[in-house]
Amino acid sequence: MPRGGSARLPGVSAGDVGPDDRPSELRRAVAVSDRVSILFVGDVVGGLGRRTLLALLPGLRERLAPTFVVVNGENVAGGLGITPKLADDLFAAGIDVITLGNHSYHRREIYAYLDQTERILRPANYLRSQPGHGWCVVEREGVKLGVVNLSGNVFLRAGHPAFAEADAAVAALTKAGCDHILVDMHAEVTSEKVALGWHLDGRVTAVVGTHTHVPTADARVLPGGTAYITDVGMTGPRGGVIGVKKEQAIESLVTMMHVRFDTAEDDPWLNGVLISCSGPMRAQAIEQLLLPWTPPPA
Repeated sequence: MPRGGSARLPGVSAGDVGPDDRPSELRRAVAVSDRVSILFVGDVVGGLGRRTLLALLPGLRERLAPTFVVVNGENVAGGLGITPKLADDLFAAGIDVITLGNHSYHRREIYAYLDQTERILRPANYLRSQPGHGWCVVEREGVKLGVVNLSGNVFLRAGHPAFAEADAAVAALTKAGCDHILVDMHAEVTSEKVALGWHLDGRVTAVVGTHTHVPTADARVLPGGTAYITDVGMTGPRGGVIGVKKEQAIESLVTMMHVRFDTAEDDPWLNGVLISCSGPMRAQAIEQLLLPWTPPPA
């Protein structure tokens, strides 16, 4: 879904100046557009999802050379929540930012970690009294990326409206001098995600949806230059039912009774997107990554 266009500044056209006499701001904008890309990996589920991510990430780095890597890790601990050790493992693998979602607080041992660690995010529209924070800034190669985590309000429990919190976060990150902003909208309802994409179009580099664990086919760059997809999908066992053993999910739906769910172990895939940038707060393209992984023999 490529979208053309060179980086521009108000009152300055790239065609009006030569390469030696361009304003420093324009030179920087063009330099940023030449090299920045963001790899975002969708909901990592359980141990199999972690192993899939860690096995495929080195090859993706070599082939795609992303500037930043952002991962949704809210299901990384046995399919529900995240622990400090597992978060540390992801950071040690070179993940720049971890986003979460409705299972942010499933494991109590993560509470203090969320307060103490800048690069792990719970939804920004949770209550101020709850552990953690909803956005951060990371910098590589002189480029600043702001990352925002949001929760949908429909069918999910979030303390504040997502759209107002998105506006506040984007304003703060823009004021902080971010070159790019990526928003992870962790939401159940597709219409809520699509509406947020249009709401932020032209103000952020990308809005990516998570939570449903099923990748959607609507990856595109919106008219204002914002890359968008309703759901990136799941990194984990496609052979189950959104990460759960299929026999258990089927039993629950057939009997309408409570069934204990375990993480499936069949047919692991990595679901992600690569966002290529064309200038500050602008995407040139968004490419889906739907990659199978074959675990080594036990």
